[in-house]
Amino acid sequence: MTSKRPEFCPECGSCRIQKDGVRYDVDAFPVQRWICRECGRHFSSRPNRFKEPHTNLSDSHVCVVLQDVTKNMTPETEIKTVPGSSESDLKTVTGKLVQYSFYMEKQGYAPETIRTNAGGLRALVKRNANLLDPESVKETLAREKAWGENRRRNIINAYGLFLKVNGLAWEKPRCHVTRQIPFIPTEGEIDALIASCPRTVATFLQLLKETAMRSGEAMRLKWTDLDLERKILTLNRPEKGSLPRQWNRLTSKLLDMLNALPRQDVRIFGPRSIDSIKNTFTRARRRLAVKLQNPRLIEIHLHTLRHWRATMEYHRTKDVMAVKEFLGHKELRNTEIYIHLDQKIFAGADDCYSTRIAHSVQEASALVEVGFDYVTGEYDDGGKLFRKRK
Repeated sequence: MTSKRPEFCPECGSCRIQKDGVRYDVDAFPVQRWICRECGRHFSSRPNRFKEPHTNLSDSHVCVVLQDVTKNMTPETEIKTVPGSSESDLKTVTGKLVQYSFYMEKQGYAPETIRTNAGGLRALVKRNANLLDPESVKETLAREKAWGENRRRNIINAYGLFLKVNGLAWEKPRCHVTRQIPFIPTEGEIDALIASCPRTVATFLQLLKETAMRSGEAMRLKWTDLDLERKILTLNRPEKGSLPRQWNRLTSKLLDMLNALPRQDVRIFGPRSIDSIKNTFTRARRRLAVKLQNPRLIEIHLHTLRHWRATMEYHRTKDVMAVKEFLGHKELRNTEIYIHLDQKIFAGADDCYSTRIAHSVQEASALVEVGFDYVTGEYDDGGKLFRKRK
């Protein structure tokens, strides 16, 4: 087995890595394991196992083989070929998918939307659906019971756009999506999950917890968007048509975590993909759920932190317009659900306040750091009133 030594750890960027044994893949092929001495991350480096010409046929070789096979096929054999399963049909569909993705790019669709739509159509192809036959797609959608309502709706919309691009039409199948009430974990569960993740993913989760960003928005952040001196974070590239936002109440914990990340790219979280973050997060979440015997942790997703933060923000301010601005929503109806969540989660809870009086800038700063909010002032004694929910 020959494998090139990685130059740095994919998690923290450290060069202090060493061998950590060998594992074997499903084909019993050895794969070298490595461990980072800085963050403890385990990762693999797979050597090039396809060097022989007979195991790595190029597309031209495949075409020649297929041409030789199709020459000897009788008309009866060709008729019995299942639509969408022949090599020519697959190549046609592949070309159509490339055109489809390029069309969305020209129309200004977000990269995440392009990836999601194309992935949905590939999922149909894997289930033997012929994308050029709407009835075949309908049959596949009817047979697939594992997809949820949202997944089914997204694939239907993606395929509708595919038909439009190719000058085709169909009668869209019915799909009713019920808006579900988001799962809201406790802050202790979130903090435990953050602590169980590697450094980069933990920083990513802490950022989502404090700012209620979408995960795609966090991946777009650049180092120039972070002002460590004034503790201001700016989001100028929001998703889903949201408004740009700024945060100036970042905790020292988050700022220290961000400042400790390696600066190997213009983006804060480097060139890694969101799928890499999700995979690491999913593994850590599963391990922690088993360790703590808490199945509620499995229900926590990256977007759950946005719902949690919005609910806490409304409970703190009781101002739905402030929460709407905090989340970047353009329509108030998208924010009103957090009023319902606050009423149910904190029903019967003591909504009283703890109050403090500050007589100097230093006292006021200390109160703000522990979560107190300025109410009013000044009084005859020169004090200013602060409060915090109990």
